[in-house]
Amino acid sequence: MIDSHCHLDHEPLLSDLSNIIQRSKDAGIEKLLTISTSFDSFSRVKELINLDKMIYGTIGIHPHESSTNIITSKQIIDNLKENSKIIGIGETGLDFYYNNSEKDKQIASFRVHIEASIKTNIPLIIHSRDAEKETFGILNEYKNEKLKILMHCFTGSKEFSEKLMTLNSYFSASGIITFKNSLDLQDTFKFIPMEKILIETDSPFLAPVPKRGKKNEPSFIHFTATKLAEIKNISKEDLIKKTTENFNTLFFN
Repeated sequence: MIDSHCHLDHEPLLSDLSNIIQRSKDAGIEKLLTISTSFDSFSRVKELINLDKMIYGTIGIHPHESSTNIITSKQIIDNLKENSKIIGIGETGLDFYYNNSEKDKQIASFRVHIEASIKTNIPLIIHSRDAEKETFGILNEYKNEKLKILMHCFTGSKEFSEKLMTLNSYFSASGIITFKNSLDLQDTFKFIPMEKILIETDSPFLAPVPKRGKKNEPSFIHFTATKLAEIKNISKEDLIKKTTENFNTLFFN
């Protein structure tokens, strides 16, 4: 398995990292992608990727941080050149639910990340909440650029997923699909083609059932894999094999 989105630089994961990594390996995880959310976060990510060969990282500014962490495409590109284990751009995107940063700052930051992705052909990891129209509208402006898009922790509508598929997007399922009230989301993942699906924990957030309410960690991803296999009506083994192939296709081809 591959956890395509976790935050190893967040507590309580960071202070217990050796145990977190060991439990990940014991659970059958072969790669962890730890995600940058700010300049401080990226500094930690750069250290984390050197601790174990299974850990990879990204560079990016979360929409929550886009008012106070102003990044340029050149900064993103220069940092990508420094270490081959930085394999993604993000987490970027739009969050109009919390609006922790002004909308215009979020949009400007999103475009900077998109431009860096186009110039480097590195996958773009996107957070979108209460911003389906705006997220798709901006991405669609670049439809001829063959962007590599990963919709992280996808909780959008089926209509949104259909639109994103016209841009050749991938979709990552988190522990949210295990929640009892996530029937619409489960139906959407039933509809999304298997060759476009990845799995993630978003740990330490969004622990899946039966760990809901606890601090999440990468080893819990097998609960999400089990539920997604049930939704897709395939074996867990096939689900793991396909999502692993999809991750490697997106990030290493």
